[in-house]
Formats: sequence, C-alpha cells, structure tokens
Amino acid sequence: MLARTYQSRSLLQTLGRSSWFGRTMPVLGHRSQSTISSSSSSAAAVTDAVDVAAASIDDQGLLASSHIRHHTRDDTPLRMLILGAPGAGKGTQSSRIRKSFDITAISSGDVLRRNIAQQTPAGLRAKESVARGELVSDDIIVELIRAELNTISGSWLLDGFPRNIAQAQALDTMLKGTGQPLNAVVNLVVPEEVILNRIIERYVHVPSGRVYNLTYNPPRVPGFDDVTGEPLEHRPDDNPESFKRRLQQYHALTEPLLEYYDKSSILTSFAGSTSDIIYPQLYRFLDERFE
Repeated sequence: MLARTYQSRSLLQTLGRSSWFGRTMPVLGHRSQSTISSSSSSAAAVTDAVDVAAASIDDQGLLASSHIRHHTRDDTPLRMLILGAPGAGKGTQSSRIRKSFDITAISSGDVLRRNIAQQTPAGLRAKESVARGELVSDDIIVELIRAELNTISGSWLLDGFPRNIAQAQALDTMLKGTGQPLNAVVNLVVPEEVILNRIIERYVHVPSGRVYNLTYNPPRVPGFDDVTGEPLEHRPDDNPESFKRRLQQYHALTEPLLEYYDKSSILTSFAGSTSDIIYPQLYRFLDERFE
C-alpha cells in the first residue's frame, strides 16, 4: 500500500532542515505497509491531508463541539501507542485526544509513580530498583501495565512504554495472550530545534509528573504547580548538551522500534513543528476510526 501522509506542505522545507527529521523521513519514506509522513514528493498526492494539517484547529471546527466520540466504527476498541522524542508533545496530544474521543490515556511514568506511592507489590519492587539507582525491569513495567489495562474495557493509548524492542516484544506477548493485540502506533516527528526550545523552558511538578512550558503552557503562578501550589523544578539535564545526548540515545532505541511496528502495518507518523499542526492530523486519523 502506498504511504499516506499527514503533513503540512508549508512545513516541508523547515522540517527538512532538522537533522532528526532529515534522517528519519528518508528511512520511513521507503516503507510500503505503514502510513507515514514522507518528503515533499508525496505532498501533491495528499492535498486533503495537507490542507487539514495546515489549517488551524478552530478553522476545522475540531474544538467547536464538546461531543465526545465513544464508539469505533468496527466496535473494536482502539489499542494504541504514542511514540515521540522527549519534548515532542506526547502528553499534550494525549490530553487533546481525550477531549474528543473516549480513549483512556495511560502514562507508564504515572503508573509507576502511583504504584510506588500505593506500595503495591510491583510498586515496592520498583522502589527497590530506583533506590539502588537501577532501571526498573521490563518484567515489573509489563506487570504494572497489565494490571492497568485490566481495568479498562474500552479504547486506550499508552505513552512511555515500550522504549525498545525487548519491551515491545514483552508487551505484544502480554496483549496477544489476552486476545487484544495493538492495532495502532502513532509516532510524533518534531524538529530537534523545536524540541530543544521546549525542553529549555520546561518545568515539572515532580510528585505528579505534570509538565509546564513557560511559552505555551505556563503555570498560573510562576514557579508553582496549578493543582497543589507546590514548587516546580527545572531538571538539571534540561540543557542543550544533555538534551542532545538523550536525543541520540532515544533515536538509537526508537529507529529499530519503528521498524518493528512498521512490519506489523500499524505505524503512522505525524510531522509538524507545533502541536496545533500535528493535532489536526491525529484528529483525522482517529476520525476515520470512530463513529
């Protein structure tokens, strides 16, 4: 099948200057079974998608209605992963999706923090790993995600897991064991320079994981969490040098992951420099699946 693109024509040259975008889009562009954002040569074939991506959300009426779509067209719950580099806007897109579609958003980081706080058996094991300065094992994370998914009967999207092939295989084994395999993987492709600016201006409420940005999502009271009033923190490694190292590590792990999901024909990538450009693409993608 020819790749569908969800991309604004006006962004093609800008995005092409990003080193990650420039490396990734040619890699994705040759694929025949995934629906992906490609290069400018494919833009002419997808005028409708380009127009949607280039238009503002309000102009498309995506926020004009408070109606939430509950049912997929084939009555099969959507089981979706959302991938993207740190700072690509996964949390922002998840929040916007839930305003229009009845999809439960699951953040692996939130699940881990909650289980540690509640001192569940898996949470206690995870706490021991964290206390030793170790990464939480795949087995523990999969156990936590399994328990979380067992509480959900409808559609869901998972953010933050898996991060590598071994985790993806463990997740697939777990889901297929319940007869509920993944049926969608979305990947957010944002230029590195845009992500870097977001990271530099990012502040976090550590206990809850709530993230703020000084430009597009500032706290109501500067320096303090909107919900608890507690101080926000700027991560020591949210700086250009550390970010570049983290991004290199992310790409090294994620490129094989994209190949893995592409082989299952469930991968779609969305490109843009702002959340307002990417969200209409996501909306159309989901609109095709919900009544």
